[in-house]
Amino acid sequence: MTISRLVQWIKGKSSPHLLGEFAHLRNGFWGRHVWARGYFCCSSGNVTDEMIAKYIEEQTQDKDDDFGSVLI
Repeated sequence: MTISRLVQWIKGKSSPHLLGEFAHLRNGFWGRHVWARGYFCCSSGNVTDEMIAKYIEEQTQDKDDDFGSVLI
């Protein structure tokens, strides 16, 4: 399966579910498309699965502990 077909399938299957579950979306998208026509896809190049897993893990750690203490 090509990536473009996969994205098309995901968007096509998720739209009715989103519109069914969230009533405010039905009002906002009456007669229009929920999803934009485009999508973005890129490869990770020479990055290993372990490197990707480490990156994702690091994103969940709160690195801005003193962000709330900034004086404005």
